[in-house]
Amino acid sequence: MWNEATKICLKAIDSCLPEEGVEKALKKIAPEGKIYLVAVGKAAFSMASGALKATQIEKGILISKYGHIPHPLEKIECLEAGHPLSDENTLKATQKAIDLVKDLTEEDTVLFLLSGGASALFEAPLIPLDELIRLNDEMLKKGLNITEINTVRKKLSKVKGGRFADLCAPAKVCGILLSDVLSDQIDVIGSGPTVKDRSTVEDALEIIERYSLDLSEEAMDLISRSIPGRADNAENHVIGSVSILCRSAAEEAKRRGYEAEIWNDHLDLDCEEAGDALYARLLEMKGRMALIAGGEMTVRVRGNGLGGRCQQLAFLLAKKIAGRSDVRIVCIGSDGTDGPTDAAGAFVDGTTYEKMKEAGIDYEEVLADNDTYHALDRIGALIRTGATGTNVNDLILILTGNENE
Repeated sequence: MWNEATKICLKAIDSCLPEEGVEKALKKIAPEGKIYLVAVGKAAFSMASGALKATQIEKGILISKYGHIPHPLEKIECLEAGHPLSDENTLKATQKAIDLVKDLTEEDTVLFLLSGGASALFEAPLIPLDELIRLNDEMLKKGLNITEINTVRKKLSKVKGGRFADLCAPAKVCGILLSDVLSDQIDVIGSGPTVKDRSTVEDALEIIERYSLDLSEEAMDLISRSIPGRADNAENHVIGSVSILCRSAAEEAKRRGYEAEIWNDHLDLDCEEAGDALYARLLEMKGRMALIAGGEMTVRVRGNGLGGRCQQLAFLLAKKIAGRSDVRIVCIGSDGTDGPTDAAGAFVDGTTYEKMKEAGIDYEEVLADNDTYHALDRIGALIRTGATGTNVNDLILILTGNENE
């Protein structure tokens, strides 16, 4: 599936690999005293690797998704945990991070490396784990966006909403963040363990009411009494984001002879709405053009199938472009995993919908069951990259005109 459209996307993702970004940031920041590292998220391994090259680490804890730690790192205990839902290993790993920082002095520095996925991977809940898992699963299936989800999560955690920075005190905290959040809202990235929470109790209660979320009386009481962490011992620096991802895709498309347009680098819509909007813009495109979008969509889960937001969007667009020989589309997660699947996303073109019909795939049935993964896999449309080492939202690329390769 390494056609021209996919190659453009992979080149853009490569530009957002965080190891070099962490190195550059640390050379400018130059943290002082003994440095203790806590790296959390899907890109934790790459970020920690960069930190080890740039500064002297006393010891550290790294927490990442299962399968995202390729080999051990010197002085750092590498741990794997659940994503997109926390599990027992999440709690154990987070407690180790808390233990690492609890007896530090004001002469010490905690280097906190944060990337997407951290909200699930870094957690010390104030409610039972089974209730937390059920609540997070409900929020995902009801299509809450990441800001809404994290607004609720932060009120039910000992480490989110600036509280981890407080646990590090009196040590200083230097946060280096790889943003998977639109507009780089640093208190939302990974639920902001080192950033004071800007959302309020009222915000959380309004979200709970709007989506009819099912919380226990204990959880509701905790939310109503929630006080954000101070995090006044922390400074935070963003080193990568979806806007950089989109710019890199545009540059690579131009290098290949396309007229490139970044249509939207903060896409925050339901997949069906995003598909309609992208197709409307596609109808206006003429000649060799590259339309680029980035962001984080949502999927309303109604069935019991398997898929992710990139696969859902690609599947929806496949029917819209059926029969067009001049259109190629890639929808891909920059971290290499789209939803709870082993696919990064999918490639579709004007022949995809016909291939699905020939394979006996019922388009409406697939949508009703949210089973885009198996449908796209049957016709060879999935893109599998494995863990990329970064996480800066999703990238959508639409090419029109003749292909170079």
